[in-house]
Amino acid sequence: MPRDNMTSTVQKIAKQALATFRNPSVIGEHNKVFLENQSKLKSLLAEVRAADLKIAARTPESAPVPHQRIAPPVTYMHICETDSFSMGVFLLKTGASIPLHDHPGMYGMLKVIYGKVRISCFDRLDKPRDGASGVQFNPPLMPFQRGSLRPSVLKSVGEFTEDSSPCVLSPQQDNIHQIDAVDGPTAFLDILAPPYDPDEGRDCHYYKVLQAHSEAADKKSEVQDQGDVWLMEIPQPSEFWCGGEPYPGPKVTL
Repeated sequence: MPRDNMTSTVQKIAKQALATFRNPSVIGEHNKVFLENQSKLKSLLAEVRAADLKIAARTPESAPVPHQRIAPPVTYMHICETDSFSMGVFLLKTGASIPLHDHPGMYGMLKVIYGKVRISCFDRLDKPRDGASGVQFNPPLMPFQRGSLRPSVLKSVGEFTEDSSPCVLSPQQDNIHQIDAVDGPTAFLDILAPPYDPDEGRDCHYYKVLQAHSEAADKKSEVQDQGDVWLMEIPQPSEFWCGGEPYPGPKVTL
């Protein structure tokens, strides 16, 4: 392999991602070795720019021509994947969103390389907090839908640019999130560890936020006032689909 590929920023990031996630026995929020490796990975990721991946920032899209095939709102550039992690770039068109979704049992890092994204992060609760009894929903739910409800809490809503630190998620924190393009097209480098694998119980699930009300006086429930919400698992939204694009940057060898 040419020397410039071996020393490229993306190669360094991939090697550090492998060092961070390849040994499941040391992965955990209380393991010193894992936390040190995760910190190194975050630092490397913080420095990456679109030019390092040979990706040019897109311009706002023009209106579609009648009868023209509609392009996907989101596309993905695959860079590399091992049993331990996957890495690639998501590109969002103006106004596009990656809907509210989860990463079961997975860690992740997201670094914007151009444009701006808004990320809304939720954590799942083991059970509803006190004050959740008597909760009703508008519109009312069918009995079979209640099995898809997940008590959760909105942890944060923030905007990220190429100058921002990476957004970090873990199996317990910020694991459910929505990503919206803000003020034009945007792109971000994405690392997930381990990769999605439905056969191993790591499938992607989508959610919608429900408005909850107490039975008494039709007031918002106490849990809603505390920032707690109810998420209902739904099929993949019809307006969202993801296409593929070739990755133009330096190759990665692991």
